[in-house]
This record gives sequence, C-alpha cells and structure tokens, in this order.
Amino acid sequence: MFLERAATQPQAVAYLRPGPDGWQPQSWSQTAQTVTEIAAGLIDLGLQPEDRVAIASGTRVEWIEADFGVMCAGGATTTVYPSSSAEEVAHILTDSGSRFAIVESAAHLPKILFEGTPVERVVLIDGDADDPRVQTLAALRALGRTLLEGDPDRVTSTTSRVRPDDLATLIYTSGTTGLPKGVRVAHSAWIYQGLAIEAMGIVHPDDLGYLWLPLSHAFGKALLSCQLSVGFPFAVDGDVSRIVQRLGEVRPTIMPAVPRIFEKVYAAVSASTGVQKLLLNWAVGVADRKKSGLRFRVADRLVLAKVRARFGGRMRYFISGAAALSPDIARWFDAIGLPIAEGYGLTESCATTIFNRPDRPEYGTVGMPLPGTRVKIAEDGEILLNGPGIMQGYHGLDTEDVLSDGWLHTGDIGEITERGSLRITDRKKDLIKTSNGKYVAPQAIEARFKAICPLAGQFVVHGEKRKFITALIDLDPDEAAKWADAHGLADAPYAEIAGSAALRADLQTCVDRLNETLNSWETIKKFAVLDRNLTVETGELTSSLKLRRRVVEEQYQAELDSLYN
Repeated sequence: MFLERAATQPQAVAYLRPGPDGWQPQSWSQTAQTVTEIAAGLIDLGLQPEDRVAIASGTRVEWIEADFGVMCAGGATTTVYPSSSAEEVAHILTDSGSRFAIVESAAHLPKILFEGTPVERVVLIDGDADDPRVQTLAALRALGRTLLEGDPDRVTSTTSRVRPDDLATLIYTSGTTGLPKGVRVAHSAWIYQGLAIEAMGIVHPDDLGYLWLPLSHAFGKALLSCQLSVGFPFAVDGDVSRIVQRLGEVRPTIMPAVPRIFEKVYAAVSASTGVQKLLLNWAVGVADRKKSGLRFRVADRLVLAKVRARFGGRMRYFISGAAALSPDIARWFDAIGLPIAEGYGLTESCATTIFNRPDRPEYGTVGMPLPGTRVKIAEDGEILLNGPGIMQGYHGLDTEDVLSDGWLHTGDIGEITERGSLRITDRKKDLIKTSNGKYVAPQAIEARFKAICPLAGQFVVHGEKRKFITALIDLDPDEAAKWADAHGLADAPYAEIAGSAALRADLQTCVDRLNETLNSWETIKKFAVLDRNLTVETGELTSSLKLRRRVVEEQYQAELDSLYN
C-alpha cells in the first residue's frame, strides 16, 4: 500500500514537519526514497523475514519512515514508548526477541543495551554514540544506497514476498496491571483498517490531518493505515505542549486526540469569567438549541467562529479514542461547530473498531462497527468483537481466554442502543461492588465529574467491598495555578494549594453537583485531594493517559483507608 501510494501520487504532499523556517512539506516520492534506503540498510545488516525491530521514539516523521522501512524489508515493528521504564523496555525487547532497535537519541541507549539484551544493532535518529553496536540513521541509509546500487530491485523483491498473514507489528499493551503483552498484528489487519475507514467516506484526499498521538499506540498506527488508503497528508509533531500553537499554524481539517485534550480545552474555556463567560454560555446555548436562524448567525459570528479560529478555523471534526469522553463535553464541542467523532477499540482489535459517524453522532455512545466488523453482547454484558482487524494472539502466550471461536472478549461492559450504536458502561474488571452488594461503574462517573469540574485532572472513584463510594482528586496543573492566582496563593507550593480549605470547598461544590445526577449508592460521600499529580512515569497512568486504577489504589491505600475511619 505504501509503495503503491508513492508510485501513484509521487509529487503529492505526504507529511509536513516543523522546522526553524516553518512547516516543511515532504512528498510521497521523497518519503519512499527514505523508506527504501532504510529497508535496504536493514537487509544489509542481516534482517530476516518477520525479524522484530524495536522503535523507541516520540512522534515524528522519522518514526513513520522507520516503520515503513522495517515492513518493506520484510520485518515487523516492535513498538516501545520512549517514556517506558527500564524494566518495561527490557521486558518488551526480551519478550519480542528484537534483534534491532531504532531509537530517538543516545539518551535511550541504557534502556536498550542492557546486559543480556537481544538487540544486536542500534540506529540513532539524532546524534551519535561511541559504541560499535550503534550507528546513525544517516549511516544506515548510506548502507542501503550502496546495496541498491548493486541490486536496485532488492527492496521491491523483498516486499513482494510479504504475505497478508505475516507479522507486521508487535504492539505492547500499556495495560492497567502487570507487564505489557505483545499483541501480534498481521499486515492484513492494517490493510483492513485503512480500507474500512476509507469505505465510510469520512476522510477525504484533500483533508489535512494533525498527528501528535504516540505512534507506539494502536490508535496512531491505525491512522497511518487510513492515510495510506485515502492519500491525505499529515502534519506530524509529537510535542503535546504546542498543540494549540501548531493548530493555528497548520490549520488542519481533522485531528485525532484522547479525551484528556478535550477535557483541558473545555476546562480552560469554562474557567473564563465576566462578560466573556456570559457571551460564550449564551452562544453555546443558542447553537445547542438550533443551528439556524438570525440568533444563531449572530452568535456564531460574534463568539463561536472566534473559538473555532483557535483551532485553525478549518477543522471539520475531531476524533476521540483510547478512553471514555464525557457526553457533555462532546455536546459542547458540537455546539461550537467542532464535532467530536468518538470511537472505540482495543490494541487487540487495531484500535479503530467502532466509530461514531461525524455527520450523525450519538453522544454517549462510541458509534457503530466499521464495515466488516461484528459486535455482540455476551450474557454477562461483555462486549465481543469479530472481524478482519482482530489480532493473531499474544506473542508467546495462550489466548484462549481472550480469543474464542474468532470472537475477541474485550473485558468491557456495554449495550446496543436503538440506533445500533454501542454504549460502553464500564470495564468488566473495574466494576465496583460495595459491601452492600450494589454495583457501581466508576468510569462513567469519572468522565461526568471532569465535565463538571475544571479543577480536576484525574478523578478516581473507589469503593470495592466498602460501605460507600469515595474518590481521589488529582488537580489539573494549569487550572490549579489559575485558581491559586485568584486566591492569593500564586507562589504557594502545589501541596499547599491542594490542602487549601477554600479549594476543598470549591471541589465539594462540584462533587455536590455530580451527586445530584447519581443514584444514592453511587454518590461520593468523601474525597481526598492528592498532593501531587498522577503521572505516566510513576506508573499511575498508561502512556495513553488511561488510569491504572489498581496501581493508584495501592499507592494511596492509606489515604483511602482514612476516608472510611
């Protein structure tokens, strides 16, 4: 698919990359040349069919080129989050048997070249290192060019021998418990992803996507398949701190993201005050009731269009995945003219399995299956998936408890609406059963609270085998700083802000609003404010910013116990 796209659209822009002189376009033919040289270089180093090549790098065009280079050489990519701990990286490299690694910089080498590592050769995207096992990406490409001078068809002949059922990618799940498991994804699964999304007609060749998501995640990889199938360009930059700035520069038409991004935008706008807040609430209210007529046109011109301009002014819709998005936040974005198409999937199903159509979303659901995918609900409420995008299995592990008769057991609980959309109610393992025998679905409550309370970064609902439900609140750093400025605590340490009685009173008001929407047994009776943020580095969040509930509960066992004393 990649080589065909490059052959049919050689001069079309494939990628935009940031540089000192602005965004630099890169054509499909330029990308194909780089990819072919990387593939030839890996073949020259001795890469064999389905050999694993680990890629440990942030999101950048070189990650994409390396991935396509590995596959065109007949190998398979092992995805490694650059932020993963040394223990996790060692497990992934050893479990996958990765002989080669392509890493962003020399700073990653201690995690890669540990004692007993299976990695024989390392390629550095940036910089150099004084180690005979390490070479630069430029040197690898030079090796490839030399090989191709003597055998110009070496890469195309190698690529032609790759079969649909051959291993394309080993994606290690950033699971909420235990060490990551390697999900075996065949070429055929990625092909299906691209063709199925193209068939829905929701992405067009003249679209411009903005890609910042981690490419070590199945969500990011699925987007690359979609791009190959449809042929639109991506602006690529993994710097999360610059997303708003970059959107104004690039002016994309579509952008995939995780719910945390939308929560932060919503929180920042909701925290506005005075006339600005009154105007925004009025305009959103008008648009929410009716997107036509004189009142709407005035509201749109005076207020809503200015909000959209912050995102570049050309955005057709956002794509949300990887975790639950609050329906209230989704409706708010829709009202201002920036609809969010929420989707659902697992690493084990190549991420994109169920998808809300942007022109007719059913908020509170994750949409309908992709063409060719089937969904059914088991007797216990578990969601089961079947289709061409399902994994081959876990690398080196038994998968009978997950894959049965072609059906993937997702571990999620859900229901089908009258319109045929899938509604996720919670994780099967996350369901809380109180000591009174009542079941509580924490994820829905957590998503609802973050729509109510701009101050909340993470909201952890707890209560397994307890008398009542409690919560831990992790403050959003940006909103906490604004709150501190307004309450005479501008220079106070984070822990002092978190311990403020005034802050607690404001949080209690939000909790009270949440409780008004809940059944009595679901209400939050007590809560604790954490004196630091939950992070990926401390293992409390996955790399896709999902909550590792059990880890958090273990870390804060004493604080939780105190809420029941």
